[in-house]
Formats: sequence, C-alpha cells, structure tokens
Amino acid sequence: MSGGSEQARKTAEGLEYLTGFGNEHSSEAVPGALPIGRNSPQRSPLGLYAEQLSGSAFTEPRSHNRRSWLYRIRPSAAHPRFTLAADNGALRSAPFTEAPADPNRLRWNPLPDPAPGTDFLAGLWTLGGNGDATQRSGMAIHLYSANASMTDRVFSDSDGELLIVPERGGLLLRTEFGLLSARPGEMALIPRGVRFRVELQDETARGYVCENYGRPFELPDLGPIGANGLAAARDFRAPVAAYEDGERPTEVVNKFCGNLWTATYDHSPLDVVAWHGTHVPYVYDLHSFNVLGSISYDHPDPSIFTVLTSPSDTAGLAGVDFVVFAPRWLVGEDTFRPPYFHRNVMSEYMGLIEGAYDAKAEGFVPGGGSLHNMMSAHGPDRETFDRASAAELKPQKIDDGLAFMFETRWPITATAQAAGADHLQSGYDDVWQGLQRHFRA
Repeated sequence: MSGGSEQARKTAEGLEYLTGFGNEHSSEAVPGALPIGRNSPQRSPLGLYAEQLSGSAFTEPRSHNRRSWLYRIRPSAAHPRFTLAADNGALRSAPFTEAPADPNRLRWNPLPDPAPGTDFLAGLWTLGGNGDATQRSGMAIHLYSANASMTDRVFSDSDGELLIVPERGGLLLRTEFGLLSARPGEMALIPRGVRFRVELQDETARGYVCENYGRPFELPDLGPIGANGLAAARDFRAPVAAYEDGERPTEVVNKFCGNLWTATYDHSPLDVVAWHGTHVPYVYDLHSFNVLGSISYDHPDPSIFTVLTSPSDTAGLAGVDFVVFAPRWLVGEDTFRPPYFHRNVMSEYMGLIEGAYDAKAEGFVPGGGSLHNMMSAHGPDRETFDRASAAELKPQKIDDGLAFMFETRWPITATAQAAGADHLQSGYDDVWQGLQRHFRA
C-alpha cells in the first residue's frame, strides 16, 4: 500500500492499543502474513522474509528486552553502499564541545520559519545535549520546523530513539511498522533504528524532539502511589501494519555516530507486511495523563508528572525523564501554588505546546523553550510571585496550557548555533529582577 493520503489518515487513526507497555504486540496488513507458532519458520507465509530487529542486547532481562520480528517483502540486508552525507545541516550530535556548558538561565523564542520546501529531516535544529552517542549515554534536544512532507526518502537513527512532541501541525509518520498520526497535544516515539518518513497533515509543522542515546524510555515505577496513576500503559497506541510495495528510487538516510549517511534504494524499505514484538513505535495523548497532586498543602515535585523515564546506572537519577504539566486542579491550602524557587541537580529543558505556563507571566510562548542547567536558580517570575502570594486559595483549574520538560542527570551544553541564535532571548534574567526584600527581623 502506498499513496492514498486520505486512506493513510484513516489507517493511522485506527491505531491499535498496546496490550501493555513493552509487552508483545502484533499487526498484519494482509491476513495470514504472520506465522503461527514460530518466529522464523523455514518458509515465511506469502513469500515474505523474516527479520528480527533488536533494540537491546540479546541477553537483557525479559522485562527490558526490546525486539520485533518483521515479515517484509525484501530483507533489509539487500541495499547499496551508504556514503557520508555532504552536510548534516543544523543537526548536531554528542559529544557537544562547540561551546562551554553555560550555568546561566537561557530562553529561546520559537524557531523562525524555514525556507520553502523544508521537510522534517532538513528542518531539524539542535539546541544542545550531553553524553556520547557512541557510548549510548546522554541525550540531545532538537527542534523542528517544516513546511513540506518528506518525499521518496526515509530516515532512521542508529544513535538513539526519537521522542517527538508536535507543537504546531499534525504529523503522519509512515514507519516500517505502519502508520502513526501525531498531532499537537500528543507525543510519538520512534525506536532506535526504525525507518520512517514524516508527512505533514497541515501546511506547516513545528515541535520538539528528544533524542535519547541511553536505555529506552519506559513507564516509571509508581512506588507508594500504587497500581494506578500517571500514564497508563493501555493509552499507548501502536501502529496498524501498512506496507509500501513501490519500485522507485528512495533515499535512505541513517544517523550513525553523529553523522548522516545516505544510500539510494531501488525500492521503499517500508515494506513490512506483518510484525510482532516489543521494539515498537507508539503515540500517546498527553491529555490522557492522570495527574496526581497535593490535596492538602504544598506544591508537589515535578517528578510526579513523569510520563516516561530512561533509567541510568544510578537509581533515582534518570538519563532522561519526559515530564508533562497537563490540565489539573490546584486545591492546596496555605500554599504557594506555582512551582517554587529551586536549584536542582537535574538539568531541565522546558517547552510549551499550547496556552500559557502558570509559573511565567510572559515571554515563554508555544514553540519556545527554556534551559535551566543543574544548580541554576530558577522559579516563578516577579509578577507570578506577587500574584500567587496574594491570591485567594479557592480551587483552581489549570486547563489553559500544556507544557513539558526534558529532564536529565547531566548538564546540557548548548550548540554554538543555539548559544548565538537570533531567537535567544537576551533579557531572560530580567524576569526575576524586582523581587523585593520583605524580611523583617
């Protein structure tokens, strides 16, 4: 199946729900394409090739093992030689050494509109990150701005998985596993090594991307919360199998150890007819997040808003946390309700998908973002502090904004292009000026 944009949209909207986050899932575009009882029989059904895609080491514990069996028209091994792309554009990769890590608080306006004909891959712009892609540790923060669909080319990332957060315009993601539709207010995850193409559902698209070099994202443990709350496994949607059987040149771009490599196939590699496994793309509606919070006093720590986490080798210090500040009620009594002033060992990049953020009065807009590196002091601006300190503490619904955070245990080093960008706000520190002394001995 190929083309047929309207049919593609309908297929994407018919996504299957994961039976449990990280559990086995399956789909077939043609009845009988999935073998019964064997992963790799002597002859696969319908003349297909059986191929295993591994997203983890073979010997990982069962609960962490990520792999999928793909039944495809041609095996992935049948491809021409890859060559180094002439230019990575504005895409950068760890280690980030272009500029020193900056302890100052930084904030950017949205990316400027791109040149006509810019697709998702060409529109990727790296803000910064940490770690080392070759050592599978750390993360990178990218933004994207596009006004054209990817045509006759696909992309895959060998360095990490891609967590995509649309802010403007819907995306139709054609993956090896089938179709995913992600609109603003949702997030999509493309696992390491999975090939995909991005088609725009609107005239323009803009958003955020977290490239996770480390362990795959998983649901956080609930601990004392118990069995329910936060993001529910049943709300994550996997694609319905859909394949392309096209005999036309297709450029395949692979990000490998920080560089883009390219090869031109004589067919589309999105030719998987059926699949089953645990290394699977998915979409999640951020409005489905079951927010838990204080119903007596105090503002809860942002950890309570964690959707997904990439654990590190140190318990309690994630390689990356993905946090969402979804609509919620504030009912705490005798409490300063906005986020409190703090310094944090974790580094925080925050973005805004829609509306306004309750800790900032102005300057923080959808498509923009702020970076508060480890131990940099931050919190509500002066206007928010003054207003919240005198507000009547009646129950209040926060439903006019949707913000998120990429939080990481390591400092985030901005790229040279981000540190010198025209859309970097020069007066961000001013929002805390005028916080007056109120102390009386």
